[in-house]
Amino acid sequence: MEASPHVPVALTIAGSDSGGGAGIQADLKAFARCGVHGTSAIVALTAQNTREVISVETIPRPMILDQVRAVASDLGVDAVKIGMLFDQPTVESVAEALDEVGAVPIVVDPVMVAESGAVLLDPAAKEALVELILSRAAVATPNLGEARELSGLGESATSDELARAVRELGPRAVVLTGGHTADGADVFFDGETLEAIEGLRHPDGASHGSGCTHSSALAAYLAHGFEPLAAARAAREIAAEAVANG
Repeated sequence: MEASPHVPVALTIAGSDSGGGAGIQADLKAFARCGVHGTSAIVALTAQNTREVISVETIPRPMILDQVRAVASDLGVDAVKIGMLFDQPTVESVAEALDEVGAVPIVVDPVMVAESGAVLLDPAAKEALVELILSRAAVATPNLGEARELSGLGESATSDELARAVRELGPRAVVLTGGHTADGADVFFDGETLEAIEGLRHPDGASHGSGCTHSSALAAYLAHGFEPLAAARAAREIAAEAVANG
């Protein structure tokens, strides 16, 4: 009997969204859409819907570590997506947990503010996020506001300038997502290639969770063995599809 083909395994380390539109729930849907087996390590529980975040409860460090170990020791991990981390103790716990997964590509979606406007990263945790997490990323996927916050550049900075500035913080490549820009194009920069990734743009009434979907799709394609630019192009299509069918 022939052996079954290997199905890549992607691990999302992020918060849970009770409304099902973002966070772990969106990540697992994106993994399934992209043909990888989705696993998860939940670092925070949120009570939220498409309009507001009511409350956030973080998960203790030992439980974060145990979730990652449980996946890595049995199923293995081909790529990791990191989403909302909320506070510095959680950032530090996740940084420790990453030692369990080995040398696999990591996609970091530096979630700072929800679509509803709720703060999802304690400002005191930003430096730890950059030093402990962003520096280990194969690809970082900030949106316009997150790139400004991370880089310290003002509103006059172009998307190209923001992508370059975020890459200087440590990730090997950056995809500045275009959902909050005038033309809607993502910008990819890996130190050599600077490319606008264009695609269909849809009304943003169903944009809640689009960033989670994009970064998870990108991680899924890296798990399949795609190069970062090809993965970014494919992820742009998946995110647009999700918004269109929201």
